This record gives sequence, C-alpha cells and structure tokens, in this order.
Amino acid sequence: MPAGVEKVTKFHTHSIPLDMEDIERDYDKPIVDAGIAAKASVIVRVGMLDLGAGTGSFRVRQMMHRIAYPLGVHVRADVNLTDIEASCTDHKDRVTEVIDLPTTGVNTERIWLLEHFADWFSVNLGHSAVYHNHGVELSDKLVENLNVRDVSQLSAEASKEMRKAEKEAKTRHGDLPGDLPDDAPMQSTAAATRQERIAEIDRQREIDADDPIVKQMHHDTTSEPAATAKPGKPSKARKQREHHPPRGQYAQHFDHVGKLAPNASDPNFKPITVRQAHERLDLIEHRKPLYSAEFAGFASALACASFVFLLGGGLYDMIAAFVGAGIGHWLRRKLFAKHLNQFFVTFVAVFVAALACTGTLRLIGFYDPIALAHDTAYIGAMLFVIPGFPLITGGLDIAKIDFPSGIQRLTYALSIILMATLAGWAVARIVFLNPQGFEPQGLSPLVTGLLRFVFAFLGVWGFSVMFNSPQRMCLVAALIGSITDTLRLEFQDLLGMPPEAATFIGAFLAGILAAAWRSSVRHGWLPPHLGYPRICLTVPSIVIMVPGLYMYRAMFYLGQFDTQNALDWAFRAFMVIICLPIGLAMARVVTDKSWRYDI
Repeated sequence: MPAGVEKVTKFHTHSIPLDMEDIERDYDKPIVDAGIAAKASVIVRVGMLDLGAGTGSFRVRQMMHRIAYPLGVHVRADVNLTDIEASCTDHKDRVTEVIDLPTTGVNTERIWLLEHFADWFSVNLGHSAVYHNHGVELSDKLVENLNVRDVSQLSAEASKEMRKAEKEAKTRHGDLPGDLPDDAPMQSTAAATRQERIAEIDRQREIDADDPIVKQMHHDTTSEPAATAKPGKPSKARKQREHHPPRGQYAQHFDHVGKLAPNASDPNFKPITVRQAHERLDLIEHRKPLYSAEFAGFASALACASFVFLLGGGLYDMIAAFVGAGIGHWLRRKLFAKHLNQFFVTFVAVFVAALACTGTLRLIGFYDPIALAHDTAYIGAMLFVIPGFPLITGGLDIAKIDFPSGIQRLTYALSIILMATLAGWAVARIVFLNPQGFEPQGLSPLVTGLLRFVFAFLGVWGFSVMFNSPQRMCLVAALIGSITDTLRLEFQDLLGMPPEAATFIGAFLAGILAAAWRSSVRHGWLPPHLGYPRICLTVPSIVIMVPGLYMYRAMFYLGQFDTQNALDWAFRAFMVIICLPIGLAMARVVTDKSWRYDI
C-alpha cells in the first residue's frame, strides 16, 4: 500500500474507503485547493470524533457544517448512534463517505477541543470565529499545542496573556486622539490583524443583509463586529478575482468559492494543508484520559455517596456506596481498556459494586448491628453506570425531529440500565436484600439545604471527572448542578411540588445558567478559557437528577413478580426522565435561535 494511502486509512478504520488516490495526491496541498475527497476526509472525521465523544446528531451536523463552510462544501449527513453517512458536494464533484464506530462513549474534553479546532480552522481560512469571539488566539494556542498533557492549564495561561495584552492595548489607545470608552473590548495585535482579514473577506463577500439565510451562514452566532482599518489609514480595495457563484438550492454555501483569500498577501501566511488538519485531529483523537482509573474510581465513589445523601440516605449508606461505586468504576475502566463488550462490562462492574457495598455494610454491622438493616444502599453504589449523556442527547435529538438518532440513543441508554438493574437484582436475590427506601435523616431544613448544596456540588464534580472533563470545567458544571439540584429538592420538600415538575424546573434552570455562563464568556465578562460547550456543563449538572432509585426498585419488584409495584416505580422513573431533556430543550429554545425556529 502506498505510504500516503496508509496515512489516510488510519483515520478511517471503520469506513467505506474513499478515492484514496485523490486524497494521497492532495495530502500536502492547501486544503482549500484540495479535491472533494480530501476535504470530505477532514469534514467527516471531525463529525466522527464528535459523535464518538457522546454528542447528539444535531451537534455533530453543526460541527461538520462549521468545517465544510470555509471549504465551499455542502454536507448532507445522516447521523445515528454509532454511524455517519455523509454526502459532500462542491460546485463540481460529489463524494459519499460512511463511518461506522465500533462503540460509543463520553469525552467532554474532546468536545471542548473540537470547538477550538473549528475556530482555528475557520479563522485560518479567513472566516469569523464561531464559538470564541474574544478568544481567537486561545484556539490557535490550543490547537498548536495539543501534545501538551494539561491543555486546560495552557488555555488559562494563554487567557491571562491575552487579557494582559488587552489592558496594554487599551492603555496605548488611551494616549491617542479619539480615546476608546472604558468598556470597549480590545484585541491584541495578533487578534486585530486576524479580525482585519475577516473584515476584508466579509467585504468581498458582499453579503445581502436582507437575506436571513446568507446572513446566518456568515455571521451565525458571532455578535462582535469585525475590526475596521486603523484610524488615518484607509484600507485599500483589494482586487478581486472573477467570481461566478452557482445558482440553485445550495448557492448560499458556495458564495465565497473562487474569491481571493483574505490573507494571501501576508508573507507570514501559511495555508492549512490536508496533512496539517489531520495531524491536529490525530492529536485530539489519541489524547489519553485526563485521569487514572484510580482517580476516576475515587470521583465515582464521591459522586455516588453524594447521590445517596440527596436521595435521603444516611452515613452508613454513604460509606457503603462510596466503597462499592469506587471499586465498581475502577473495574469498569480497567475492563474498558481491554475493549470488552459494554453490556458485559456493565453487568460485571455493577455486580461487583453491589457486592462490595453489601460487604461493607456487613463489616460495619459487626460494630453497629443497625447497619445490617440498610438494604437500599447497594442501589446507590450502582449509580455510576447511569448513561446520562445518551439519555439527554437522545431526548434533545427527538426535540430536533431527529427520531432515528434519538430513538437509538434512548434504546442504548435503556439497554445499559437494564443490564445494570439485572446485575443489582441478582445480587439482591443472592444475599437476600429487600430495599424499602432510606431511613429519615432527622436534620433541620436549614442544615438539609446546606448539605444538599455541598453534596450536589461534589456529586456533579465526580460525574464530570467520569466524563473526562478538565478540572475547571468540572467546577463550573458542579456550581451549576449544586444550584439547580438543591432548588429542585427544596421545591419538592418546602412547596410540595411533584418530582416531575421540580425536575423540569431544575433542568430548565441548568440550561439557562449554562447559556448565561457561555454568553458571559463570549461578551468578555468572564475569561475566554472558561468558554465551555453547553452540553459539557448541562448534562453533568442534571445527571444527578436521573431517578436511579426508581429504576432499580422497578427492576427489583419485577424480579419478585410484583408487577403492580414494578410498573408503579417504572412509570415514576419514566415521567422524571422525560422531564430532563424537555427542560434542557426549552432552555435552548429560549436562548438559541437555531432551536427557536424550524428552518
């Protein structure tokens, strides 16, 4: 096999091969000059990485379009749980690629890095940034240093340098005629140069302001105006090449094809090649997990122990759940490293976790016999396997009328839950457990509310670590989760609100807070390195609201052939679960135009 073809096939080990000769021929060309096959290899690979990180079909398509648009390519993609079928076309050629992943998982760090890759890719091809208006240099810094172990710390240091440069620039401008107002956002020299290039290509495009589709394609979520030429130095009109955009259904996707690149005259400008794009995607794909199996096990133990307290458990219940969940998740990480079947791993990990939890209570029972009566604690030890991401993203896909992907994700989540509950039921039958709920905690309302805030924070932090979130992202998600989950439980206790309504309000509020956090970063009110994807903040913050106790009790009663109680708990769980994605979807409709309208 030719060397170039071998380099490309490693990116598509689960795909129907493209025209590899075309990709090999264009591998070292600027990507804007490459053929449709080489462009599609980058576009579809970005979608593959985003899908493998646990996001839903809407976000995968959105990311693929962000990469395709600067290349003058239109993408039509069918996205499911583990496969993508994408047809890419420009004004001349068309190619279809099929990607089939062997499994699925969650990796929020990868989702975050792919956002920065999309901005790096777009800006270096002369287009506006999409996600990080005040942090274009931050995307450059991260994408150019993906081999660094802790990119989160790197982003914090780069953000600090940017803010320092902005202060210096603001001070310099304050000494010049026509001082800027105090609240005017400043750019560093590199950012200003880049924004000037973006402004130039925007002028070349001659966007029709009355056409909402074209306007959205060019400006989409950007709200910051591009920088203009320096005072006293009028910009020279750049001579444009002859440009004849195509007509028809997809004309708006190709309006920039054939135009002069905005930075072509820059002597330091080096266009992105197909090889460079794949090399950076290769670094993103092969990054090792941020946390060891032991630390992830500790985070799981802390999350499940906190979960037990929020469900009403006491000290002995929390200790037992801590031990069981820690051992169970540690074992699950070790087995996943061997690429074993997910359902088999889930059953084994939950079985071991439940046994470890029960054994811990038996040991405590030697010193305090009352611990032997805590039969419900083992349910808390199994909560680390709750498939929060597919549950939530499946509901969001359905909200976007993408039923194939949504139903597949919900089916996958229910299958994982079924294996976990079967393992828990098996342990209960073996050691003769009879879970009837937790004993009253006997705390005052004020103390209960404060402890709920603390343990909700710890629980969401633990789940975020399990999702491979950087520490700063974990803390932001934990802050949102501690607020929303505490309010949810207080609404139930103090106002007598039904759990379903309280869950909806909690999920809705989580979506609003995540959107507000994101907006604050985009407007420069918070440092740019804290601009995390909303899905990475909302899902960990509401996973702790998933009614795991309801689901496991439903399976327990089903195993006892007590169908009435089994159906009762199953329907309670169902009603709470559907309120989670509905709450998030409503928050997206309120805060995001792309969700507000069906276009």
